[in-house]
Amino acid sequence: MLENLKIKPEYDGFIFLAESVRNPPALRAHHHVELEVNLVIDGEISYVVGGKRFTFKKRELLWLFPEQEHQLVDRSANAKYYVAVFKPQMIADACRGKRYAALKQQQLSEPGIAHTRLAPEAFDLIRHSMHAATEDGIDPDILNRELGYGAGSNFQFHHRDPDWLNASLRNLLLLCWRNQQSETAPGRETHIHPAVQRALEIMSEEATPDELPELAAQCGVSASYLSRKFREQIGVPLTRYRNSVRLSRFWEAYHRPQNQSVLEAVFAAGFGSYAQFYRIFTEAYGAGPREVI
Repeated sequence: MLENLKIKPEYDGFIFLAESVRNPPALRAHHHVELEVNLVIDGEISYVVGGKRFTFKKRELLWLFPEQEHQLVDRSANAKYYVAVFKPQMIADACRGKRYAALKQQQLSEPGIAHTRLAPEAFDLIRHSMHAATEDGIDPDILNRELGYGAGSNFQFHHRDPDWLNASLRNLLLLCWRNQQSETAPGRETHIHPAVQRALEIMSEEATPDELPELAAQCGVSASYLSRKFREQIGVPLTRYRNSVRLSRFWEAYHRPQNQSVLEAVFAAGFGSYAQFYRIFTEAYGAGPREVI
């Protein structure tokens, strides 16, 4: 799915620090015309790209190119990672030499996700540069709560000093790529079984089966096999992942311009009852909806 990040003309992209404890899960597979860079500050994050799961830890830098369909499938409870995106025109203006030519591509020729584990000094430099770029931006609580809802949301990124942000993004892009080229990347990928891949696709659709046997039947395997294989390859229990998808849908429904009530958003997300939603929401965020929403 092509995602419209709705970046205003005065910005060359945006950057924010995503945190599991504050950032609602957005688990749909998508891509966008902007180049995306993630830097893991703490914990772990996992993406599925091209039928493989990739897990990244602290000090790892990763790149998601415009034609690269990617799906966030899991984050540890303590995960913190910077997300920066760069518009194509800014990349064209900034990357004129051969060293940076690859950044103009829609997708790298190598399969998977381009990534590297930074040396401590490079990690500190890039982390501090990313932090400086967020200064004069929107409150982190608002960014974590609002970003990532696609066309259904009215939210747009805002920064009080666009010139500073744009200069910072340009410097960050070149700095990150220089370090990508100079460091080595550990290989840590898991091939996804077709049934597990199909389960991910089905659960990203609006009408997701409520029962595991029904989902497994649609994937052509037994319930026990799908449950075991999903946990083994995605890294989280299938039921937990399905609950995360429903929470993601809840936030999307609640942030739509139609201003749905909490209860309307709960049922639109696929929860069977408010009690079920309340239990899952509290487990995910450590507090009830009234304290978080």
